[in-house]
Amino acid sequence: MATHASSSVPKVSTNQPVWVLFTLAFIFVSSRFAVRHLKSLRARRGLPYPPGPRPLPIIGNATDVPTTMMGQRFKEMTDKYGDIVYLDALGQPMIILGSHEAALELLDKRSANYSDRQHSAMRELAGWEWTFVLMPYGLPWRRRRKELHQFFHPNAVAQYQPLQQREAVKFLKKLLEKPDTFLHQVRHSFASTIMRISYGIEVKDEDDQYVAAVETGVATFNEAFVPGAFLVETFPILKHLPGWCPGAGFKRTVAAWKDIAHNMRDAPFEKTMESWAKGAAEQSIATTIMENAQGKDDSDISEERIVARDVSALAYAAGADTTISTVQTFFMAMACYPEVQAKARVELDAVVGPNRLPSFEDRDSLPYITAIAKESMRWQSVVPLGIPHRSLEDDEFNGYYIPKGSTVIANLYAFSRNERVYPEPEIFNPERFLKDGKINPEVQDPNAFVFGYGRRVCPGRHFAEASLFIMIASVLHTLTIDSAVDERGKPVAPEAKMTYGVISYPVPFPCSIKARSPGYAVLIHAGLAQSD
Repeated sequence: MATHASSSVPKVSTNQPVWVLFTLAFIFVSSRFAVRHLKSLRARRGLPYPPGPRPLPIIGNATDVPTTMMGQRFKEMTDKYGDIVYLDALGQPMIILGSHEAALELLDKRSANYSDRQHSAMRELAGWEWTFVLMPYGLPWRRRRKELHQFFHPNAVAQYQPLQQREAVKFLKKLLEKPDTFLHQVRHSFASTIMRISYGIEVKDEDDQYVAAVETGVATFNEAFVPGAFLVETFPILKHLPGWCPGAGFKRTVAAWKDIAHNMRDAPFEKTMESWAKGAAEQSIATTIMENAQGKDDSDISEERIVARDVSALAYAAGADTTISTVQTFFMAMACYPEVQAKARVELDAVVGPNRLPSFEDRDSLPYITAIAKESMRWQSVVPLGIPHRSLEDDEFNGYYIPKGSTVIANLYAFSRNERVYPEPEIFNPERFLKDGKINPEVQDPNAFVFGYGRRVCPGRHFAEASLFIMIASVLHTLTIDSAVDERGKPVAPEAKMTYGVISYPVPFPCSIKARSPGYAVLIHAGLAQSD
C-alpha cells in the first residue's frame, strides 16, 4: 500500500527556514500584489470578486489557506460564503468551488478557459515533468491525451475484460492464502493488470522490481504536490538556492525524488523495448505506439519513443492508484457495514449462483453491486481537491469577476458531502443510488465528479469503473469480510479514516477475510485453473 511504499521515500519538513530570503520575499510579494491590483482594477469593470474571507494587506488570504484537512476547511468556507469563494494568497488568486454545479459550469462547459495547470516548480524538481496530469494545456499535453484515449475509450476498454477477470480470480486466491495482506494484494493486483496492458510485462507474485518502482514513484508524487507543502511553489526563485543555504534542504529531497520518478517511468519501458527489438514483446501500449511510428524520420521516431515512454507510465500513474484506494475503501466499508454484504449476496446468489464466478456479462443484472461501487467512490474522497485548474483569461460567473491566472479548485470532498444530494453523507449506504431495484438516474452519480472535469477528466475512468465492478462482485460472491477481533475475542471495528495527501488512502486497518464456505474456496481454485 502507498503508506508502506512511501516509508522509504526521503521526506522534508514543510516548515523550511527561509529567513535569509525574508526581504526578497517581501519585495516579491509586494510588487506582485501591486501589479495584480492595478491589472484587476482595469479588468474588473465594476464586477466584484466572489465572496470570501477578508484579506490582510500584502499577504492577502495567505493565513486563510489551510495546510491540513483542506477539503473540510474549504467546505466550511463555501458553506459560509456560497458555492464560489475567492482567496488571494500572496498575490495568487484562488477560486474554491463548493458544488458540482459550479464546477460543471466552469470546468466543463467553459473548459477552453479552464483546462490549464498552474506552473509548478516541483513538477520539474521532483522529476514529474513528463506526466500530462500536471502539464500545461498545449500540444505535448494534447498528444499524450490523444494516445491515452485510443487505449481507454469505452470500446477499447472491453478488450481488457478477460485480463481484468483473470486478475480478479488471482486476487481472490491471494486473499484466501494471505488475508492479512489484503491492502497490499489490492495494490499488487492492479499493478499486475496495468503492467500487462502498458508494457506486456507479467509481474512476479511478490517483490516485483517494476511494481516496487511504480509504488515508490507514486508515493513521491503524493508528497510532492500537497498544496502548501513546499515554499518553492510560491517562490520559484528558491530553486536557485545552493544546497548549503538555509531554506534549501528540500533540494536534497527532490533530487532523490527525481531519480525515483524517472526510474518509475523508464525501467519497465526499457525492458519492453529490449524485448520488442528482439521480436519477443507481448502487445502493449508501448509496443503499439512504437509500431505505429515505423516508417517515420529518425527525429520523429525519437519523439514517438518519448511519447510511448510517457503514455505507458501514465496509464498506471494517472488513474490506477485512485482505483486502488477506492477498493481499499470498499474493504473498510464492508468491515463496518456487514448488512451491506448480506444484501449484496442475495443479489449475487440470485443472478450468479453457487457454481460460477461473476463476469462482466452480469453487470446489468447486478444493480446493488453497481451501487456499492458508486458509494465506495463517494463515501471517502480519494482525491479530495482533484488537481487544481488554471484560468487562461479573465471571466465572469454569476456576476463575479474571476481573474486570469486563477487557481481553480473543485472541492470534491464537499461535493461528496452535499446533504441535499446525499443525505447522511457519513453513512455508507448504497441504496441511496437505487429506486425500485434499479439505479436511480435522478441521484447524482459520483462518477460525474470523482474523475475530474472537462478536458482534464481522467482518460482511464471507464477502465477504473470496470475494474471496480469485477473486484467488488468477485469478492462479495466468494468471501466474507468481518471486523477483526482482539485478544479477548471482541470485534474491533475499523475507524473510517483516510491519510492526507494528493491521493488519500484508508489508514491501515485490520479485518477478517475468509471464504463464504468451503465450496466457494473450491470455486476460486477452479476459476483460477480455467483462466490459466
